[in-house]
Amino acid sequence: MDWNRVEGNWKQVKGKIKEQWGKLTDDDLDVIDGKRDQLEGKIQERYGYQKDQTKKEIDSWFNSQSW
Repeated sequence: MDWNRVEGNWKQVKGKIKEQWGKLTDDDLDVIDGKRDQLEGKIQERYGYQKDQTKKEIDSWFNSQSW
């Protein structure tokens, strides 16, 4: 499964993203619009994570989803 699935179903996925990373606002999610690099940046900004930690968290979340 690749990230294109997330981009294509962004409206449905936004809720799951918000459950995982509750500090992201609705405005953040609108700006991200399914783009992984934007998601990484916003998570780093809101949580103060390093780039590698953010990538690992997103990968872990993505792989745990039942697509």
